[in-house]
Amino acid sequence: MKHTILLSCITGLLLVLILPCYGQKQYETVITNLPNEKWWGGMVGLGSRMPFEGNLKLFDLSRENMNNQNVPFMLSSSGRYIWSDQAFSFKVDSNIITLYSEYEISEPVKAGKTLKEAYMTAMKKHFPPSGILPDPRFFSMPQYNTWIELMYNQNQEDILKYADNILKHDFPVGVFMVDDNWQKYYGNFKFKPDRFPNPRRMIDKLHAQGFKIMLWVCPFVSPDSPEFRELQSKGFLIKSKQTNRPAIIPWWNGYSASYDMSNPGAVEHLKKELRKVQSEYGVDGFKFDAGDISHYTNPDFEFYDKNATSTEMCEYWAKLGLSFPFNEYRAGWKMGGEALVQRLGDKNCSWEALRLLIPDILSAGLLGYAYTCPDMIGGGQYASFYGVDQTKLDQELIVRSCQVHALMPMMQFSVAPWRILNEENLAICRKYAKLHVSMGGYILGLAEHSAKTGEPIVRHMEYAFPHQGFINCKDQFMLGEKYMVAPMVYPGSKRQVRLPKGTWKDDLGKRHKGPKTIEVNVPLDRLPYFEKVSGNNL
Repeated sequence: MKHTILLSCITGLLLVLILPCYGQKQYETVITNLPNEKWWGGMVGLGSRMPFEGNLKLFDLSRENMNNQNVPFMLSSSGRYIWSDQAFSFKVDSNIITLYSEYEISEPVKAGKTLKEAYMTAMKKHFPPSGILPDPRFFSMPQYNTWIELMYNQNQEDILKYADNILKHDFPVGVFMVDDNWQKYYGNFKFKPDRFPNPRRMIDKLHAQGFKIMLWVCPFVSPDSPEFRELQSKGFLIKSKQTNRPAIIPWWNGYSASYDMSNPGAVEHLKKELRKVQSEYGVDGFKFDAGDISHYTNPDFEFYDKNATSTEMCEYWAKLGLSFPFNEYRAGWKMGGEALVQRLGDKNCSWEALRLLIPDILSAGLLGYAYTCPDMIGGGQYASFYGVDQTKLDQELIVRSCQVHALMPMMQFSVAPWRILNEENLAICRKYAKLHVSMGGYILGLAEHSAKTGEPIVRHMEYAFPHQGFINCKDQFMLGEKYMVAPMVYPGSKRQVRLPKGTWKDDLGKRHKGPKTIEVNVPLDRLPYFEKVSGNNL
């Protein structure tokens, strides 16, 4: 070990002299793998590439987050982990992982012999659970988001119609999210009066129907608005070093100023504004979007906290949500174990995208984000639906997407299933929305367990059954210790299911003794899942 450290130090010294010419980091760590060792970590958005093998281009945690959460943490199937308090870059070349850091040499820590031991040891030391949950209804009821149906045409009439259709088609009520463009402009928290003639009455009606209401918000502020001028005068906006005036930041909806979330005064001001929204309209919480790391990387930016980094600015935005039990995030930095709802980034409506859901949510769990929602059912990427003949959408794909969500911590509808599905397939989605509700007590119990112990809700098969050949399993997962779930992620009606050791009872009541691989018939109305049974007798 001493020789390894000495060699790494020498390598780091050389890198100080050589690598700046190439834009690399100062310190280099080459991970020498143990026999059969595989690694996870860094970016939730790379879940489908985990465990890492082959080749992977250089990713910089301080500059990109792939539409999801980053954590400066890697862990292995052999019980080792790497943690850094600061961002690093990493790449994979012929199965060898190399880390680059401006701050330190990152040597692997030996925590045990398994993926679970690596996770539990690192979690307890670096991101222990807070003991607090987001609102329990996230876990026990479905969610509905107006994005795909209304996109930028959020309006009172269609929102009420969406909610009425949830009830009309006998879907369970739950959390209801009004997405972007309900407000007059960014930084303003009043409903558009031309689209929302009486927003308080709208929300009161939604509450009476049993929904909890969340509104989309972001840290951005439209330039040259009254809010912009007020925030500028108070020093609550990110500044440009060159001009000493508010910086104008490009993002997916144009060019805006931004709250400087490193400024405690700005944070309290924004909290106060959001509390006003809750008081005036009766809103229960907020979808906190657009806090991506890439928005804060410009070297010209001057933050209130002179030492703040791009990742810490993302983290400051996430901390705001801790004041609101109804919250949702898509971008994040660290904050594992905190009472924040995370959602996987918007994905296309495609089979390829569907196959990302399981490995991505598994990576989220291994990085400390237990309270995660697997995108929106059918996909949250609006380009998959905008200008598309809705009658030509793949109904099998939509149903299978709904089934993947059903036994995960949360499920979220956006595209209206009653609009795009025939009656038979709509009934299947209704069935699995109700399955999620019927399993809500169990899922909530897992969330409460996670809040105390830090364990993931959705668990990798290798985490649950170490060294039984599940390292590369990306289409099965454990929901707690009790249920193994094996959804269909390819078109068709058959699939192979790998059973670990023990006795398992499937969703049809049949018992199977593992370890073995079985072929399962999966008609469109079936989601295969297996309950772990005590004892070994069939």
